[in-house]
Formats: sequence, structure tokens, C-alpha cells
Amino acid sequence: MKSTLDTLTGRLRMKQLQLLIALDEHPSLHQAAAAMAMTQSAASKSLQELEGMLEAPLFERSKRGMRPNAFGHCVIRHARQLVADLGAMCEEVAGIRAGSGGRVAIGVIMGAVPEVLVPALAQLREAQPELALEIIEDTSLRLLGLLDDGHLDLVIGRSLVSDEPARYHYHALGDEQVAVVAGHAHPAPRATSMGFADLAGYRWITYAGHMPMHALLQRELDLAGMSFPANTISTSSALVTVAMLQGDPAMVSLLPTGVAAMFVRQKMLRILPVRLQSRQQTFGIVTRRGGALSAAARQLVAILKALPRTARQAAAEV
Repeated sequence: MKSTLDTLTGRLRMKQLQLLIALDEHPSLHQAAAAMAMTQSAASKSLQELEGMLEAPLFERSKRGMRPNAFGHCVIRHARQLVADLGAMCEEVAGIRAGSGGRVAIGVIMGAVPEVLVPALAQLREAQPELALEIIEDTSLRLLGLLDDGHLDLVIGRSLVSDEPARYHYHALGDEQVAVVAGHAHPAPRATSMGFADLAGYRWITYAGHMPMHALLQRELDLAGMSFPANTISTSSALVTVAMLQGDPAMVSLLPTGVAAMFVRQKMLRILPVRLQSRQQTFGIVTRRGGALSAAARQLVAILKALPRTARQAAAEV
């Protein structure tokens, strides 16, 4: 193992890592070489050298092109991380040289935005006003893919959705509370509690099948002895959900309670007194195991860990 590491340290070139990434994105060596502005023979020689250094084939060759094998998937994943880390280093150095304080890229699930990300970034911006920030909101699974590829410094989400959660460091922050919501024009319920059966006459706005709240609604309806409605309106956008709820008082949906609370305060939504039976899912800070965080990213992690738990759960009390 040490001899392989010494060989890689002495002979590995960044161009070879970029070629691996190109081969993962293009079906043939010819197309990958063209994307790298290399001749096909030069690309083939570079790949052979890399496979020789690693003492393992990285691709399965066939008439339909080249597909990474188990070794290839592993090396490509680390190649993406190395290339992204080098790019991040260059950006950070340029930022420091320009006096802008660097950059942090954060992935976040929707439910953690109002009560966790927003107050944390307020503190970070006060400490480092010149810091550039990039925020991507998506599902945990998609955000972990961006984290793996080095496009994100950290994720506020869940690591257990990964097939290999041990690849990440995880620090729990709180539970993502979920509420049943309707437009503000929906008549205020007189009852102090409602069940899903009370919503049988309403049309549901649901989320795409890959999103956790789709599965949550399915579980709740199963527990209530109800089938999943056939005439749902499916979206992956909270903005679309809120706009449609506002436009039709006969519609209902699910939203993270912290997100719903923002629109309740603006008199755009109403939270219905429906208590969910499913256990609320925990979310936290996810970082790559073995990865190095910038000083600004480490500061954000420290701020997130120091947030009072009462602040994280404040939306649940609305």
C-alpha cells in the first residue's frame, strides 16, 4: 500500500484525475479525450499509466463504450473530491488576496432553512461580512451527492439516507417538525384537533416521490386507514405549494413547520390542528469524513452547534 501511495504521490497528475471525471461523464474514450482537448492516443496512454500506478483496471471496455467498475467508481469519487478541493483552495486564496474573506457552499433541507440556517448565517455574516456564501436547498440524498463531489462544504440534512452513512461525520441538530397546512382563506377550524379523515374532501398537493414528505404522507394516510388520493397535484417546490394553497381553499398539503410558520405570520397560510403519528426525522450537520473544512466553514459549524435547541424547535410551537 505504501509503495502505491509513493508512486501516486510522485507520478499522479491532475490531468489524469480530470480525464477520469471526463470518462465518467462521456460514454467513450474518444468523447472524453475531445472534452479534455487531448488526442485519443494521449488519453489512452494517460489512463493506462494511472491503472498501472493503481495496479487495477478502472473501466470495463465494451462495444458500447467504457463503464467504471468498482475500482473506477471509487477512484472517480476521490478524483472529484481532489479536483473540487483544489478549486476551492484556489478560490479561497483568491478571496483572501482580494480581501473578500473566502467562500462557503452550504446544502440544506427545506425544513432547516428558517430556524437553523437563517440565524446561523446572520451570525456568520456579522463575524465575516466579506464572506461569499452559496446556498443550495434540496433533498438530503441529492445534497450528499454534491457533498461527495466537493461542490458543497457541508450539508444541513440527514446522512442516513446514504447507502454508506459511515462516509460522513454527523452532528444532530434537531427534529424536522411537519404540519398540515391550507391557504389562509381556508375557514379556521373550530375543533382543537383534526384527523386525516376530516380532510377527505380536500385535494392534496403532494411532493415528488423521491422526497421524504411524500413517504410521510403515505405513512400517515396508511395509519389513518386511508388510501393515497389519486387526484393529487405533485410538485417539488414549496413556492408552488404555497401559491396553489393560497389560490384554492379546498386544497391542503404538508410543509415543515418552520417554513409554514413564516407564511402563517404573513397571513398566507393556516396550520391545521392535525397531529401526525409518525416519528419526526432528525437532521444535523453532515461533512465528509476525512475532508478538511476551511476556517469559515469550521466557524459556521461551531455556530450551528451553539444554536439553542429551543430556537431550532421554535417553529414546532406555532
